[in-house]
Amino acid sequence: MSSPPPAPSFLSELSRFPVLAAPMAGGASNPRLAAAVSEAGGLGFLAAGYKTTDGMYQEIKQIRGATGRPFGVNLFMPQPRTSDPSAVEVYRQQLAGEAGWYETPLGDPESGRDDGYEAKLAILRDDPVPVVSFTFGCPAPDVLASFARAGTYTVVTVTTPEEAQAAAWAGADALCVQGVEAGGHQGTHRDDPANDGTGIGLLALLGLVRATVDLPLIATGGLMRGDQIAAVLAAGASAAQLGTAFLVCPESGANPLHKQAMTNPLFTRTELTRAFTGRPARGLANRFLREHGPYAPAAYPEVHHLTSGLRKAAAASGDPQGMALWAGQGHRLARELPAADLVATLVAEWREAAAAAGADTAGAVADQEGTR
Repeated sequence: MSSPPPAPSFLSELSRFPVLAAPMAGGASNPRLAAAVSEAGGLGFLAAGYKTTDGMYQEIKQIRGATGRPFGVNLFMPQPRTSDPSAVEVYRQQLAGEAGWYETPLGDPESGRDDGYEAKLAILRDDPVPVVSFTFGCPAPDVLASFARAGTYTVVTVTTPEEAQAAAWAGADALCVQGVEAGGHQGTHRDDPANDGTGIGLLALLGLVRATVDLPLIATGGLMRGDQIAAVLAAGASAAQLGTAFLVCPESGANPLHKQAMTNPLFTRTELTRAFTGRPARGLANRFLREHGPYAPAAYPEVHHLTSGLRKAAAASGDPQGMALWAGQGHRLARELPAADLVATLVAEWREAAAAAGADTAGAVADQEGTR
């Protein structure tokens, strides 16, 4: 059986297989997971979001100590102040019962807005890594140009054709095309509550973005199996990025309760919610999401800071009903495999699906020619 061709574009220089582990902020995408995926022939990512600058730097050193293979680092773009302080205060009052239940104070919504963005940029330019990706917006052209000079490839997460065009104009090397099926935060460039519920599915979005820009595309959103990887590559992507699939690996730093919830029959569906962070994010529908999601304001990162202590307290008390259980729509397909074994399994499934599709196409052409 012949293998499908390698991923085109610069991605084939960085990874043997077109399989990327998504950067999952909050602890899941730790150095151990990133290094394991890269060592197995994929491309691992470190999530720098919610980390200090020194914390990011130390974890980069850990990855370099564990693998000589390329890897990536993901940054959150600073967010403009668009929230209504009075709406945040109303939500704080609504969460008072949660603070009493978990015996922990609510956080300060003004704890910080830029996630140390400029300092992290400086570190990554002074000591370059192979890839830097961006979420929640697109960097200025001079930022992307500075990484190009440093020899770092840049990837911008997009959720619409318009965002894709803006990232292409700014000079991004590639786009991470995120469908609405994706777990965790939607990487929209502008958080507009009027657009809630209007996200585009991955395959449709890939087609729309391909018709808009001529850049390598990384597909992400609900992907859990190798045949899905084959499908997005056939749809024009250069690689597939999987998050939830890697979240349950033993190398992942996700809380054990979070990992168990992926296939726990108590959690039957996912929803997009602002309940935990004030920005649309897909997670398993639990008590906290159901009770507070309808009332959460569009206020990121204020709500994130407000609920941070609650989420930690819920995890410490063994209560998944109060945690942010980020998950893509394919979460029930999660497999608790070591990262290297999962990469190998995904690649085998991808090759099998791609070979079968090639055989089916050839047969269909032969049948059609026979009728002429």
